[in-house]
Amino acid sequence: MADGAEDSGRVGEEVEEAAREVRSGLAGLGRGGEGEAPARGVELLGRVGLVGYGIVHLLVGVIAVQVALGSRGGQADQQGALATIAAEPLGLVLIGVIVVGLVAFGIWHGLAALTGFRWTSGWDRTQKRIGSGARALAVFGVAALGVRLLVTGSSGSSTGGSRQATADLLTLPAGRALVGLVALVVAIAAVATCWTGVRRDFLEELDRSRLPAWLRTPFVWVGVAGHALRAVAFGVMAVLFATAASTADPSRAGGIDAALKTLAEQPFGPFLLFVVAVGFVAFGLYLFGEARARRI
Repeated sequence: MADGAEDSGRVGEEVEEAAREVRSGLAGLGRGGEGEAPARGVELLGRVGLVGYGIVHLLVGVIAVQVALGSRGGQADQQGALATIAAEPLGLVLIGVIVVGLVAFGIWHGLAALTGFRWTSGWDRTQKRIGSGARALAVFGVAALGVRLLVTGSSGSSTGGSRQATADLLTLPAGRALVGLVALVVAIAAVATCWTGVRRDFLEELDRSRLPAWLRTPFVWVGVAGHALRAVAFGVMAVLFATAASTADPSRAGGIDAALKTLAEQPFGPFLLFVVAVGFVAFGLYLFGEARARRI
């Protein structure tokens, strides 16, 4: 019995030592580059990814403005934005560059989610790490759309994908509850995005001294508008998923494109859509500045 207890104790010590080594290794990943980037190259590519992410949002906003002004426009979502880029000369090359940058930026945020924001502590640090994890998933999602477009020639549709995923969920036990949970998660994301904009929490992760002096104040207001108005689209998406859950009808669900076009169908819809579209443009411009000023 004593030998068994001694062996168990040694195993426990070895496991604890291994865990310490893993934590130490992760904590040191950011030392080769700025912040959480494991190397200077990843940091630079991550900044390229931020610019690419900004271009995608800018194009979503432009397409939505066209819809608001009465043009049929295109697909007002990430897929539509990528398709617009692909249609230009050297568009596929640009998408390839954007995908590489987005993957690097996703890695950057993934490391931040694991061990980042060591300059703060407690719940504040936990919130920031959760936010980085969510952003990493979002960025990897857009990168996957870019890869799909490069391989198949089509990036699909956010609305079609959302409806198919909703239909699949509804076939599962407690499917309506699961779709309702998706609606809740999207609603929380909408509130968090709006809160980040209104409280200007995004400024905590930026070093605005890297921006030209004349640009610093407009940059803040563009960031506020971009976060807050983009949240409106997420809120409409949450309502669409909630409606799909309550009616067990997957056709009621939808992505960004469906959310924006649902706005256009409301009283004063074109005006509302135009305002939210401007928010996407603002968020894209904000991301250009963030690419220069981010300091995670």
